[in-house]
Amino acid sequence: MITLAWIIGLVLLTLIFNNRLERQRNPNTGLASSRLDGEPGEVRLLRNRYGHYVASGRINAQEVEFLLDTGASDVSIPAGLARRLGLKAGPAVPVHTANGTIEVHLTTVQEIGLGPIVIHDVAAHINPHMGGGAALLGMSFLKHLDFTQRGDTLTLHQPR
Repeated sequence: MITLAWIIGLVLLTLIFNNRLERQRNPNTGLASSRLDGEPGEVRLLRNRYGHYVASGRINAQEVEFLLDTGASDVSIPAGLARRLGLKAGPAVPVHTANGTIEVHLTTVQEIGLGPIVIHDVAAHINPHMGGGAALLGMSFLKHLDFTQRGDTLTLHQPR
């Protein structure tokens, strides 16, 4: 009985700490997605423990995780995620990254949502060289927003 109690205790502690670590990696999982018609959307994102802005959002109404990247020209979606989302790969084009030139496939995303902010017909590319399940939310999305950073908070505001 004592051994079983220790095993249950260790399992519970593991679950608690895993949940805590996940919240530190993505502190922006529960973004509100409602707003009044005609009202601009606004989102406040907290920086994660690594100094990045990671947030849960939507591509074509399907849940995804985003890493905001103001240095990226377009939204960049890993090939595996693009397949799961049913995105169609367009023509291959070269792009210049911090790690050199790579070939990606152009696509257009019908809708990207981040909390109450929704942008339609966003230029993106499908990146077969990108690992992980998070999409980079680049300037093809962010250019439609006003954003300010104060301390560890990034505020995104969708103008009317």
